[in-house]
Amino acid sequence: MSSSADPRQQRTPAEVLGFTTGQLVQEIGYDDDVDLELRDAMEDLIGAELEDEDCQEIVDAVVLWWREEDGDLTDALVDSLTTLDAGAPIWLLSPKAGRDGHVSPAEVQEAAETAGLRVMSSMSLAKDWTGTRLASRN
Repeated sequence: MSSSADPRQQRTPAEVLGFTTGQLVQEIGYDDDVDLELRDAMEDLIGAELEDEDCQEIVDAVVLWWREEDGDLTDALVDSLTTLDAGAPIWLLSPKAGRDGHVSPAEVQEAAETAGLRVMSSMSLAKDWTGTRLASRN
């Protein structure tokens, strides 16, 4: 057995998002229930604060914190495309199953398809949050 570990297993949840220094990342849906440790790690990776919902610049990625009671997910996904660079990802962060505000994978899939997006992957990113990577169909 090798003593070296698989480098993919050593990546932090924030690193799994694929953000790099200098990227402009917009955050939508911030509230007092977000995972602050994950947010801080994202900001450390990009070397700047996350842009807020009012950002009008073209961004390299969107982080969308979403809970079941937040409204229409399809509308939120369409709105998040407004300033997103072509081909850039949307990371949908939603409460894990069994937590208040959980959004079912079927609802995410349906909303993504209606918004012209596709689900690329899903993973646990924090104690209470699942991340789903969405990309354009182009």
